[in-house]
Amino acid sequence: MSGAQAPGPPRTARHTGPVALSVVIPAYNEERRLGPTLDAVTRHLDGEGGRWGSWEVLVADDGSTDATRELVTVRRDPRIRLVAGPGTGNRGKGHALRNGVAASRGHHVLVMDADLATPVEELEHLEKALADGHAAAIGSRAVPGATLGDRQHRIRELLGTAGSVLIRRTTLRGTRDTQCGFKLFEGDRARTAFAASRLNGWAIDVEVLRHFQRAGWPVAEVPVHWSHRPGSKVRPADYLRFLRDLVRLRIPVPRAADVVAVLLFLAMAAALHSGHLLDPAHRYLTDSLQDQNQWEWFFAVTADNVAHLRNPLFTDLQGFPGGVNLMANTTMPGLSVPLTPLTLLLGPAVTLTLVLTLGTAATAAAWYRLIVKRLVRQRAAAFAGAALAAFAPPLVSHANAHPNFVVLFMIPAIIERALRLTTGERVTRDAVVLGLMTAYQVFLGEEPLLLAAVGMLLFAVAYGAVRPDVARRAARPLLTGVAIAAAVCLPLVLYPLAWQFSGPQSYTGIDHGTAPGVANSVRALLSFAERSLIAGDARRADALSLNPTEQNAFYGWPLVLLALAITVGLWRRPAVRALAFTAAGAAVLSLGSRIALPLTGTSVPGPWAALAALPLFESVIESRFALVCAPPLGMLLALAVDRLARARRLGTQYAGVLAVCLALLPLVPAPLKSGPRAEVPAFFTEGTWKTYVRDGETLVPVPLADPQDAEALHWQTVSGLGFRMPGGYFNGPQGDGDRTGVYGVPLRFTASLLRDVRYTGVVPVVDARARAAAREDLAHWRAGALVLAPQPHADRLRETVDELVGRPGRRVAGVWVWDLHEGS
Repeated sequence: MSGAQAPGPPRTARHTGPVALSVVIPAYNEERRLGPTLDAVTRHLDGEGGRWGSWEVLVADDGSTDATRELVTVRRDPRIRLVAGPGTGNRGKGHALRNGVAASRGHHVLVMDADLATPVEELEHLEKALADGHAAAIGSRAVPGATLGDRQHRIRELLGTAGSVLIRRTTLRGTRDTQCGFKLFEGDRARTAFAASRLNGWAIDVEVLRHFQRAGWPVAEVPVHWSHRPGSKVRPADYLRFLRDLVRLRIPVPRAADVVAVLLFLAMAAALHSGHLLDPAHRYLTDSLQDQNQWEWFFAVTADNVAHLRNPLFTDLQGFPGGVNLMANTTMPGLSVPLTPLTLLLGPAVTLTLVLTLGTAATAAAWYRLIVKRLVRQRAAAFAGAALAAFAPPLVSHANAHPNFVVLFMIPAIIERALRLTTGERVTRDAVVLGLMTAYQVFLGEEPLLLAAVGMLLFAVAYGAVRPDVARRAARPLLTGVAIAAAVCLPLVLYPLAWQFSGPQSYTGIDHGTAPGVANSVRALLSFAERSLIAGDARRADALSLNPTEQNAFYGWPLVLLALAITVGLWRRPAVRALAFTAAGAAVLSLGSRIALPLTGTSVPGPWAALAALPLFESVIESRFALVCAPPLGMLLALAVDRLARARRLGTQYAGVLAVCLALLPLVPAPLKSGPRAEVPAFFTEGTWKTYVRDGETLVPVPLADPQDAEALHWQTVSGLGFRMPGGYFNGPQGDGDRTGVYGVPLRFTASLLRDVRYTGVVPVVDARARAAAREDLAHWRAGALVLAPQPHADRLRETVDELVGRPGRRVAGVWVWDLHEGS
């Protein structure tokens, strides 16, 4: 009978150690076919001259209701085992295979069907493919060399062919036959891939092979002999389930751990911005200086331009009459344009707050996804690495209203797509996607893209030096892909970039000077950030940085020591060496053109000196290169946590976790500082300004808005951008033929005089020449009225304007107004 007992040693205690080969056979009501299959498999494995050494056969039962289980349990050979969960019912081939592979112990794992459609003798061809360096070998009926015996019914053949075409077009390009049930895997990788699978039907074959493909584990498609066997369990409805599962593969259901990670990132971002999140219109980020006013204005003016079908790259609402080149001012049209309805409906303060909060969480989620796909599978390790990459001290500093350095979710996606190019598969498709991603990042922030490109180059050079064989194979498809990506990207960004660099109010670069913080010091890299919850030192951070929004280092000496220990401990891994070089290289670049040697009083030339004068680099604040350190440090942390999770000794795990916690604890940020917003005078909220400003005229704040005090931009956004004004806070050219970039606008006589009074409280002597210069300036600005709001030295400013205009102002709706139409 088919269930006759196979010869073998008497049943003894189960073996628990590893074996050379595990054979996993899924079974559901297979009492007619399983016996001969087990006989054939055991005869072959025993009759190969011991080439397989130790082996096991695992029958993964899927809730059979016949004698399938008994056929296994009555056998006397302990190498044949039943894997079944009581009361599970019939859940599908995928569920059975997942259980069977999980129970396997083999160095290699063979998955085969119970019907012997592919003879077990074909195993040697698959084994040869693994010996040649492949991680898996799949039996195929569709590659040259395959032979077919008895054929299926014509309809089944047509459905199978259609399914193969669909799989190749949507999920697994390059694989001709995924559904032949005869596959040999490296054991550990098989257990990893099947454990990560979620499908219970036939499509698990596609899901597992896609896991191998995405992990970069090579798969060989080997021709085999195949014959149709009667007694198929496939029903017509199963084809519909297969199609449903393919759709699920294209739109995967996230793991619970991944959902929890994203929710935690969102909670962390909300906690960081908790001081202004619930009432953004009436709260101000005090450490943002004037940047919150500026960025709210950027979102407002972009929405206004889009709503009125005006050029979104230019405006003359501030900086009149020259105007502002918006493309040259990082207004993030990639977000500010699509968020126009939100800005118009709820106001720019709400838009900015949501962008900062959700952008930080999205960036962390993007790094998490990259780390899971490319570095570690352990979710807790990936979470720790992504949290450091997105919430590192310099990024927390830029969260003070610098959304272009916070919303970085495209950077990990660009990196992952570039890594795909190195495999040489689907180069054209991946290159086109990379080009589109890069173009979109240009509209989110060009400087972060430049910094990311430098970081990727550092990593590529380091990895190529460590693994020249990999670099040689990857160079051609990578360079080809980059060329295609550039061809896709450039037409999309050419006009905006031409406007940015050659359009009205464009400039050639900004010289940030040599003030402390323009370049980092070694002390800045080793010190703690101002917003550190437990170790913050505002005075030291302020002395080592430009301002609270530009604390571009402050990783702290414990993290630096931890990164060094990780690098030494995992030195054998090429990725570790490349990541360490990337972080170190970016840190050295951030030290500027001359690097001060600690405790020596001397300095040496730094590599930044070779880049500082190059186009694009000339406008970069060099200390910002320390931002590049955050992702590689996060990835090193993820690798370390992953290794700790797999450590065999509890003492090692406890010591490692303690070291990680001690290094990260000083990096935990306190919520960003915020306070009540300055009240907008009723003159603007009630629309009284409309009485004093006619079409084509401007409203002149006293003193004019500038990078040190841009509250007038807030008045303008609250007023619905209904009036223009001179001055402002933006980047533009020096003027008078000099295209060197400056912050704000060059000060004319009247603007300079009023600014001096603001800071000194001293009323200057106003003579006829001063009045004449003021009249010239007001005419240049096409001023309809001057407005003085309550502020320090307001009395002195009012006295000065009275003298300049030649008559006193009037108190109107909370402000002093000088109507320039009077007496005209």
